[in-house]
Amino acid sequence: MTRLILASQSPARTKLLTEAGIQHDVLVSDVDEDAVQAKYGVTNAHDTALLLARAKAEAVAALPEAEGALVIGCDSVFEFDGESHGKPYTAEVARERMLRMSGSQGVLHTGHWLVDCRDTAADADEEADADETPEGTGATVGAVSSAEVHFAQMSTQDIDAYIATGEPLHCAGSFTIDGLGGAFIRKVDGDPHAVVGLSISTLRDLLVHANVGITELWDAKSQ
Repeated sequence: MTRLILASQSPARTKLLTEAGIQHDVLVSDVDEDAVQAKYGVTNAHDTALLLARAKAEAVAALPEAEGALVIGCDSVFEFDGESHGKPYTAEVARERMLRMSGSQGVLHTGHWLVDCRDTAADADEEADADETPEGTGATVGAVSSAEVHFAQMSTQDIDAYIATGEPLHCAGSFTIDGLGGAFIRKVDGDPHAVVGLSISTLRDLLVHANVGITELWDAKSQ
């Protein structure tokens, strides 16, 4: 069976894959996001999300544990008023952002990058004792899934209570849709999974480049 590795420590992403019936392992990348952005100087939210997703996927793909697997890396960046917002980390930053976001809308961009770490035909040519036809394609491909998020009016009491839970401090844009923050989201235009942090339909499209159907990754227990 084809093995999929999620290059992310996000509980929301692994929960999403699990609920979609997709078997996977988790291998967390040790990527310094600030250093990656400083190196490439990317300021556009769409491109930054893709750049960081690729950095995470390629870092995990380079590990010996990834040999013979497919690796998917993801990263989310929130675009609001022409600015790129990652995780706020502090209550002060989260509060300033949420006061501005109240009653408004922004776009959540989730970058995806897939690396096929399975043996390719070229690898087999180098191994005289290769007995099986290699399945690997050498694919390394990415895509971004975006969705416009519309927020309800939030009182300062709502914002302070939400920040006190700690949930928004480690989420791109200072909110989640699949947690407590869902109470403040009026609607989403686009793929709702992109707002969670991993678009299942985008993953399906990327798997095509590795000659893998998403149904091949379904957990037999979920069928």
